[in-house]
Amino acid sequence: MSSAQDPFYIVKDEIQDSIDSLQGSFHEWERVPVGSGEQSRLTKELLSNCESIEWQVDELEKAISVAARDPSLYGINQAELEKRRKWTTTARIQVGNIKKAVTVSSNFGGSGMRQELMRMPKSHHQQDKVGTRTGSYAAVDNDDFISSESDTQMLLIRQQDEELDELSASVERIGSVGLTIHDELLSQEKIIEDLGSEMESTSNRLDFVQKKVGMVMKKASAKGQMMMILFLIVLFIILFVLVFFT
Repeated sequence: MSSAQDPFYIVKDEIQDSIDSLQGSFHEWERVPVGSGEQSRLTKELLSNCESIEWQVDELEKAISVAARDPSLYGINQAELEKRRKWTTTARIQVGNIKKAVTVSSNFGGSGMRQELMRMPKSHHQQDKVGTRTGSYAAVDNDDFISSESDTQMLLIRQQDEELDELSASVERIGSVGLTIHDELLSQEKIIEDLGSEMESTSNRLDFVQKKVGMVMKKASAKGQMMMILFLIVLFIILFVLVFFT
């Protein structure tokens, strides 16, 4: 199968174009002022593109693994398989280096760190596009790739630790507020119980007073009737005397 018809080379060219575009965006990112809005935008764009390219490289490596089970079925040999594996490894390292540089710079700042972390070789695909460019990829061993991935993982772990610390502090604050609310509820419950006891005592006293008042009213009513009868008798006597003896 020719390179033009091989799906691997079709996908490879697409990924290489994406890597070339990524490198161009990275060089533009290096030139913008640190902490500017433009740098923030480019940082998000670079990280998003890195994840997209890494996913494409993962899928391509899966396809290579499938082809490696029976190379003759796909019309390729071991040398071609090694060549393809080498290319995916180089592509992954390129993307990983850019991702690490952007991530580290975003977390710690400083333009000098960009140069220290990145030693980007020029793309062979770019040489095919522009005949006047010189140079080729520098040989990159697996130790560099492992170191790059390790640094990235350490940064992610540090960020997760900081987030967990913040979450732990929030939980402690919520727990403290919960205990305060619990104590306040207990205090309010005690006040309500005391108020209920006082209301019950007051109610009993009112009942007692009402009974006393009722008794007094009954006594006052009987005396009033007697006084009225005596008054009428006296009045009758006075009228009788005035009528018959004057």
